[in-house]
Amino acid sequence: MSHSNTDEKLVRMANQIATFFLSQPEGERVDGVATHINKFWEVRMRARFFEMIDAGEGDFLPLVKEAAQRINRPVKATA
Repeated sequence: MSHSNTDEKLVRMANQIATFFLSQPEGERVDGVATHINKFWEVRMRARFFEMIDAGEGDFLPLVKEAAQRINRPVKATA
């Protein structure tokens, strides 16, 4: 299954959020990006985001990568 189209959208959306928060005071940027993604991205989006981050995939802006530490990582279901 190809994720390329979805991945491109996730990267674009995350980078747009980061670009907005670059205009905010430096101390608010990381939390702003993380809070926005935590609040508005559904679990599937955050799960794929972390798959990409963990694999070093996607052309994410440095601010997105830094904010990833504060984004809620979805818990994987155990069977």
